[in-house]
Amino acid sequence: MDLLAYIPSPSSGVIYLGPVPLRGYAFCIIIGVFVAVWLGGRRWVARGGRVGTVADIAVWAVPFGLVGGRLYHVITDYELYFTDGRDWVDAFKIWQGGLGIWGAIALGALGAWIGCRRRGIPLPAYADAIAPGIAFAQAIGRWGNWFNQELYGKETTLPWALKIDGDADAGRVAGTYHPTFLYESLWCIGVALLVIWADRRFKLGHGRAFALYVAAYTVGRFWIEYLRVDDAHHVLGLRLNNWTSVVVFLAAVAYLVISAKKSPGREEVVEPAAAEDGADASGDGPAPAAKTEAGDAAAAGTGGADEAGAVAAEAEPSKKP
Repeated sequence: MDLLAYIPSPSSGVIYLGPVPLRGYAFCIIIGVFVAVWLGGRRWVARGGRVGTVADIAVWAVPFGLVGGRLYHVITDYELYFTDGRDWVDAFKIWQGGLGIWGAIALGALGAWIGCRRRGIPLPAYADAIAPGIAFAQAIGRWGNWFNQELYGKETTLPWALKIDGDADAGRVAGTYHPTFLYESLWCIGVALLVIWADRRFKLGHGRAFALYVAAYTVGRFWIEYLRVDDAHHVLGLRLNNWTSVVVFLAAVAYLVISAKKSPGREEVVEPAAAEDGADASGDGPAPAAKTEAGDAAAAGTGGADEAGAVAAEAEPSKKP
């Protein structure tokens, strides 16, 4: 039966700019990272942090996240790379698709922790700032699966069905399927908006905005994963990622409850250096130069007290009419 409407798949996942190949999957990942850093930076500054801090820490978080996402995919789908007839070198071809969000978040968090530690910033505060940006990045990144014609759902004749081209080498059978990439993309946009709203409404802090993002995402991932037909390991009748979603959801909810009781409200200071800059600029304390002059004079020994007094007197406005 001919369908009245469907979502077409691109004929190729690569666009050539002269001799340079621009792969759709990588392009979506890159755009997603930029959006996450941009939005995270705005939220960080609004919470009292410095401009550029989110980008500086992302230099650590993004590479760790990419490695973690790829490792999770390769480990959980090892038969695609390390069985007879397969080439293990393909495990390094990240542009062909295959990033596990669970591994990306886990190792990405490690990279972010390193970056935060170098700046004296609490990781939970940083995670709260970038949480909705990560959800938007996932929404954009899922379109990379559309370019690669992968990770679609069960067959369907719905008007928004995704048309897949047959490819024996890739194990694809021509037909129309549930566009699970689109379902997850829309779900992630909803999660991002939910986190932004809840953060404004309830002043979430100490990692709770990030925990809300994780909990909300796993709910959607569970039912979307249930629709997918690509090969996956099963445990007690459920796909491995379904079980991962359940475990991560429970952990996120537990963190929300425990954190709300232990550390209610939001952090007053998210970046100590930014708070110090603000204090100096507002006149709450002496300017750094005045502090240095007074300190040098006091440390000079003989006559040091007189010199320090002179510095202080010069700094005070004249009392004469």
